[in-house]
Amino acid sequence: MKGIKIVSFDADDTLWINETYYQDIEKEFVSMIAKYSDVDSITDAIHKKEIENLKIYGYGAKGFMLSMLETALEESKGSVSTDELNRIIEMGRGLINEPIVLLAGVKETLEKLTAAGYTLIVATKGDLLDQQRKLNNSGLEKYFDHIEIMSYKSKKDYLDLLEHLGVKPDEFIMIGNSMKSDILPILNIGGYGIHVPHHTTWAHELVDDIGKQDKLWVVEHISEVAEILEV
Repeated sequence: MKGIKIVSFDADDTLWINETYYQDIEKEFVSMIAKYSDVDSITDAIHKKEIENLKIYGYGAKGFMLSMLETALEESKGSVSTDELNRIIEMGRGLINEPIVLLAGVKETLEKLTAAGYTLIVATKGDLLDQQRKLNNSGLEKYFDHIEIMSYKSKKDYLDLLEHLGVKPDEFIMIGNSMKSDILPILNIGGYGIHVPHHTTWAHELVDDIGKQDKLWVVEHISEVAEILEV
């Protein structure tokens, strides 16, 4: 690991709680709209609408709110009330204004890596303003030399990031809770990854078993990152 020049962290559900809020809002939304359809149909519909809208709205609370509005109109066949539509907008605003709750061990891990001389960055996807707000409110910005807020996390996106940073894939390690977007693209271009699973993960980010990977560690807690990096 002595060749690692950049240690990169995902943000949502790696540094702080995020998906839990979305799941809570989704349950409230489904319960509110259930009188127009059935729970399973609405649940499937909102999941499909989110995926369908990713290419239009991207990731984040605003896109989720718009997907809920569209789903409510479609599942109710236009019968959803103005009060219910207003409530959905309030839900979306609530997501944007949720407090930032750091996951256990995050700050201590960042302090250890910083003290050891590692260059730390954030590479996260989502709405620009939303992610900037979270970082500003997290109290963690001082640990990071670079913040990259990405629309997507494909192989090309990571290659562009590495080119911008002036490092090779085998000089870069990515830490995140999503195997699909945080880890696999980096492994596929020759970099390193540390997967820190979170108890709530968006269904769209789940992947099947990827088999043995020489440059991958899967840990139970973010504090183990320091041990892997020999701090």
